[in-house]
Amino acid sequence: MRVIGLISGTSVDGIDAVLVDVSGTNLDIKIELVAGATYPYPTYLRERILAVCADKALSMAELAELDDAIACAFAQAAQNIQLGHSPASLIGSHGQTVYHRPPVKGGGEGERGRRGELPHPYSLLPTTYSPLGYSLQLGRGAVIAHLTGMTTISNFRAADIAAGGHGAPLVPRVDAALLSDFNEGRCIQNIGGIGNVAYVPPRHNSNWLEKLRGWDTGPGNSLLDLAVEHLSSGTKTYDENGAWAASGNPCNPLVEKWLSQDYFHLPPPKSTGRELFGASYLQNCLQDAEAYQLSPADILATLAELTAASIVRSYRSFLPQLPQRVLLCGGGSRNLYLKNRIQHLLASVPVMTTDEVGLNADFKEAIAFAVLAYWRHMGTPGNLPTATGALQEVLLGDVSQSVFRW
Repeated sequence: MRVIGLISGTSVDGIDAVLVDVSGTNLDIKIELVAGATYPYPTYLRERILAVCADKALSMAELAELDDAIACAFAQAAQNIQLGHSPASLIGSHGQTVYHRPPVKGGGEGERGRRGELPHPYSLLPTTYSPLGYSLQLGRGAVIAHLTGMTTISNFRAADIAAGGHGAPLVPRVDAALLSDFNEGRCIQNIGGIGNVAYVPPRHNSNWLEKLRGWDTGPGNSLLDLAVEHLSSGTKTYDENGAWAASGNPCNPLVEKWLSQDYFHLPPPKSTGRELFGASYLQNCLQDAEAYQLSPADILATLAELTAASIVRSYRSFLPQLPQRVLLCGGGSRNLYLKNRIQHLLASVPVMTTDEVGLNADFKEAIAFAVLAYWRHMGTPGNLPTATGALQEVLLGDVSQSVFRW
């Protein structure tokens, strides 16, 4: 089946779109990437999305307008990615996350966390207890289906959240299908705005899938991109190849201070987003840095070290053993300085990209949502409770059909 996968991540760089051929059943699937492209948002739309992610208030009418504008952009991306190719018959659209609140279990005066704080993963925010999480992705599938004339699967997180999970990360089951190895335990580390990992044990163990783990490791590119924009007075939006950070020196006392934040010590399953590692967090980091009189390059090097160290320390803290190989994907996999810092901290564990094992690192997340849509179409569960914390495996995604082809 030919499927389109669509996603815009927490970096809000644009819409990643892929056209893939998917075959097989359950974990025994094969994919062929036919085409992949990133379609940047119009400037005004990206700015509106980032403002909402930074907690700008919207009226319901404005929210509806933004939802439709994002859906139209996703539909256009779906149409563009098919140009010059045989058309797809199914779309899997993750949409654009604008708010994510993980579930909070327990509460009350008798359940204090580290340093006497309530055990909320966003300890910088007011605490609201809810046994169910909440995650909002804009770009409704019904509009995409109507504009493209194709069945569209969207709203993938909702079913896992309803089953008591975080609704994230959702990619580990896809990683198990496409990137597992018979003899080798691997960490598949995505570095988007937020970092997330899937630990995929070697398949020679009969119960290997039950041992798979996944969680959000913390900031990926989110703080780095915000810092670049701030330090360059808006002339840059990211640090290409990590060259600016590479010209500086990390301030290790600051890194250690930042790593004391509660989120890094919460055991998986766990998830996070810009609600924690966003503009307010960066401002706190910049205030901390003032005492050390750091140059802009030093600040970027220190923020990169936070990303690298939070990834590696989470492996050491929450895995039964270090992986035999780490495979990077996402935009951060192109940051050579960040990749080198992860390699340095992992010493003898080889750090590569998924490109080197045959899966495109730039479009792996979009490919994953094409696969999740395919599984939904086939009636196959898409989540892994060991990664999301859900009580059971469930079908992921709402199905929107269109009887018209425009």
